Amino acid sequence: MHKQIIMDYDLLFDNHEATSLYGRYITLESIEPLIKKYAFDVVGTSVLGKPLYRIHVGTGTTKILMWSQMHGNESTTTKAVFDFLELLTAASDLGNQLLEQYTFCILPMVNPDGASLYTRANANLIDLNRDSVDLSQPESTVLRKVFDAFQPHYCFNLHDQRTIFGVSNTGKPATISFLAPSFDATKAYNTTRTKAVKWIETMCAALQSYIPGQVGRFDDGFNINCIGDMFQSLGVPTILFEAGHFQDDYEREQTRKMVFISLVSGLLNYNENDVVFNNLSVYLQIPQNKIIFYDILIKNIEINYDGIEKITNIAMQFKEELVEGKIIFVAYIAEIGELDSFFFHTTYDVKGATYSDCKNQFPVVGDKASFKVDSNWFFKDGFKI
Repeated sequence: MHKQIIMDYDLLFDNHEATSLYGRYITLESIEPLIKKYAFDVVGTSVLGKPLYRIHVGTGTTKILMWSQMHGNESTTTKAVFDFLELLTAASDLGNQLLEQYTFCILPMVNPDGASLYTRANANLIDLNRDSVDLSQPESTVLRKVFDAFQPHYCFNLHDQRTIFGVSNTGKPATISFLAPSFDATKAYNTTRTKAVKWIETMCAALQSYIPGQVGRFDDGFNINCIGDMFQSLGVPTILFEAGHFQDDYEREQTRKMVFISLVSGLLNYNENDVVFNNLSVYLQIPQNKIIFYDILIKNIEINYDGIEKITNIAMQFKEELVEGKIIFVAYIAEIGELDSFFFHTTYDVKGATYSDCKNQFPVVGDKASFKVDSNWFFKDGFKI
């Protein structure tokens, strides 16, 4: 791989962040004022009749199709897409360079109905990322028609992943994960998939300066119903981006920056002439994602089970709930026990203090976290007191 271009990505992001977008709840209404700053058209409508926008920028010979928020509750990459568009159109030397080198076709929100409802699925309760064969939904059909008409050289498939994912067994969260999807059930590497691999290697090289050890590799099980697998099978190198957790960043503002860095560093440094088709060593050394995290650990808490006092641990996981136009993070009991094989984003060691609640007097998996520690409320109705 050729030498990376040196760039102050911190400053670049600070200068081009789309500051009107913040947090997890990003809807069509959030992004429409920004869309209308660019060359755009409406390429279809959602189940509920919301417009599906396409933004077209650049005049370069290399064509890149990117889409975000196929899952309505996965908004981090949408923020990063608009940060990136701010850079492209800032009339800077770097922006002009990228516009001259590439042509971008961007669908910034494939699932506006799901975005409004803050659900993974669309308004028909269909996962659009399992609809690439049937094309049963209007949003899936639009994405495929755009793909066919644009005939991209590369595809960027932009998603979020949950806080449960870590980088193998390292104890570090998977802040950004990538995948060059399989093109068939053999999970082999042909020319198309290898080009995607080399793009990922390029982005990882830049990210290690910012989130060392926090880049993972997503599972490559083949499913032709997934849009990335489908496009890879059609011969277009496709890269899956998964925006994950950064410590204490539940609004994913640091993670959006890492997606921005990924996009810019990849576009600046990728060189198809450097692709060596029999060398996958760097990509395969990226640790795989593993479901290894809970959000919260209550450590060393005394629980009374039928008169037997026991010191144990309680794991809790947040559920993201839409309340009056805001996403709130509500803690639920997820697991009770030793929990030695898990990591936690936050730990409270209560040093043998006694658990009590207003119902069972012992925690129940699946219940909203609402309990006392030594007669003082610790969590109530899912929130830390």
